[in-house]
Amino acid sequence: MGGEVKVFGAIPSPYCYRIEWALKHKGITYEYVEEDLRNKSPLLLECNPVYKKVPVLLHDGNPVTESLVILEYIDETWKENPILPEDPYKRAMARFWAKFVDEKCFFSILTAFLSQGKEQEQAIESSLEALKTLEAELEGKKFFGGETIGLVDIVAGWISHWLPAYEEVAGIKLFDAYRFPSLDAWAKNFSEVPVIKENLPPREKMITVYHDKRKNMVSSATTK
Repeated sequence: MGGEVKVFGAIPSPYCYRIEWALKHKGITYEYVEEDLRNKSPLLLECNPVYKKVPVLLHDGNPVTESLVILEYIDETWKENPILPEDPYKRAMARFWAKFVDEKCFFSILTAFLSQGKEQEQAIESSLEALKTLEAELEGKKFFGGETIGLVDIVAGWISHWLPAYEEVAGIKLFDAYRFPSLDAWAKNFSEVPVIKENLPPREKMITVYHDKRKNMVSSATTK
């Protein structure tokens, strides 16, 4: 299926990069539109009036929002190089693990990154439990779905590049090869996939953005 494709995103959001990875994995040409989230464009607000955030996929003038929804739309629209398995049960499991990564793993780690004190300690404990669960699921596999990247790998891709930045900025350590050997091997394999390796945000940009974000969040929490 053809048609004009645009992606509205913001560096260094991992939610936005997962959309670009999926499109590049499928060989789809698209236009990337960088949004200033402090001064959102009228088109972004028109395309996503409910949440008013990125990412947004605009295909033939039709907007699709929320990254997991967008990924499924991409897979259903462009059949080449599928990211979801054909088997219904395996598709359901892929959706389950993608949701787990977003709602349990990413949320816990983001909380650990943005908090301090007792809240951070609890978030670190929750993060380690979530990573242990992913470690067990990955054991004996190259990627979550087998020998090639799929939905869960794309959704969990932030672990390989974003998590080290979160750790550095927050001064915490969650992830290492000793505790999570399968996850560590997966992260290295994922980072070497050409469409991933060639499409990652600059580390310096990430560190700058996340330093500011953590500073603002911690400052806001201490003044309440």
